[in-house]
Amino acid sequence: MARMAPHKVVLHGHELSYVDSGSGPVVLFIHGILGSQRQWTHLVDELDDDQRVLVPDLFGHGESEKPLGDYSLGAHAAAMRDLLDHLGIERVTLVGHSLGGGVAMQFYYLFPERVDRLVLVASGGLGREVNLLLRAATLPGAAQVLSVVASAPVLSRIEALGRGASRVGWRPGADLGAIWRGFRSLADAESRRAFLATTRAVIDIGGQSISAHDHLEGALPIPLLIVWGSRDRMIPASHALSAQRAVPECRVEVFEGAGHFPHLEDPDRFATLLREFVAGGSPDQETTTEG
Repeated sequence: MARMAPHKVVLHGHELSYVDSGSGPVVLFIHGILGSQRQWTHLVDELDDDQRVLVPDLFGHGESEKPLGDYSLGAHAAAMRDLLDHLGIERVTLVGHSLGGGVAMQFYYLFPERVDRLVLVASGGLGREVNLLLRAATLPGAAQVLSVVASAPVLSRIEALGRGASRVGWRPGADLGAIWRGFRSLADAESRRAFLATTRAVIDIGGQSISAHDHLEGALPIPLLIVWGSRDRMIPASHALSAQRAVPECRVEVFEGAGHFPHLEDPDRFATLLREFVAGGSPDQETTTEG
């Protein structure tokens, strides 16, 4: 589909970009670190016939501003609340990927009366383990290293290598494509600063520093769906099973062979699953791993 032109709204003096399409019950999609609304907009045509689909760029990401300030989960959750207030939206289904899953859980913790259903996709906040590259971003000197590796000459060389590989038949998978687009966004200093602030708010050198388990157990009367890729190399799929032990009523769907972006790896399956869940389909409490 052609990409929809995003809307802009000023919240607390800073411009936030978002896509708003369709009518009906509202589904709010929240992307992860180095992500943007682009990772969700392929779902707009799939869902906006009978749902209102709201797809923002978090502050510090995409086409939203990247101000100095607070990039904690609570700050991102409050910005999402302010966006809903601006649009006059009372209740939503939240869909959060990676960092966005942590934001979604924090939103529910802070504003439970505004959440109908919760969907966590390869979510942060459900265990300590996380990829070493993200942990390295918390080290002293990370800003200087990023300024070199994300510089225009280095990016140009990597892109040239990719073009050469594609000529001999190599095609990047969904994970690599999404990660590369995120990495390219670090070419400017504001984006690098926002990335480091966001990462350091939720990760330390030992792994994820924020855990939702204290709030999950016995605290989710709303329907919960967890989606993960079996080959996720950023956050292990075992975190889905750990969450299911804390919330036995939740539904877990594992996309066999998918990585950290199952919604990009198999978008049709993800859209079907999400449509059924939002419509209130009867959840199967057994973990599903269909490929």
